[in-house]
Amino acid sequence: MTRVFAAPALLCATIAFSSFAVAEDFDPDLVKKGARTYDNNCAQCHGDKLVNSGGAAFDLKRLRDDERPRFNNSVLNGKNAMPAWHGIIKDPDLDALWAYIRTNAYP
Repeated sequence: MTRVFAAPALLCATIAFSSFAVAEDFDPDLVKKGARTYDNNCAQCHGDKLVNSGGAAFDLKRLRDDERPRFNNSVLNGKNAMPAWHGIIKDPDLDALWAYIRTNAYP
């Protein structure tokens, strides 16, 4: 009976770990740069160190690895009350910001 339950549990643990491991593959210097970009441009609405204060801003820790196009679009073009950052946040900063968010995202 134990074997029947062990295989699904092992599979779930492997999937959870592999999803988490993807976020850790970013260069630490890129993540630090992203943290600075976040602090300077995003923290006021999205919370200090990605801790959402419960306001109207989206909880960025919820962004999944496959949502990079959605993230880029929202940052560059704005969404709802969020202003557009096109021309202010350049591609290298956007990459760093993504690295910071994904490194600290929910597993």
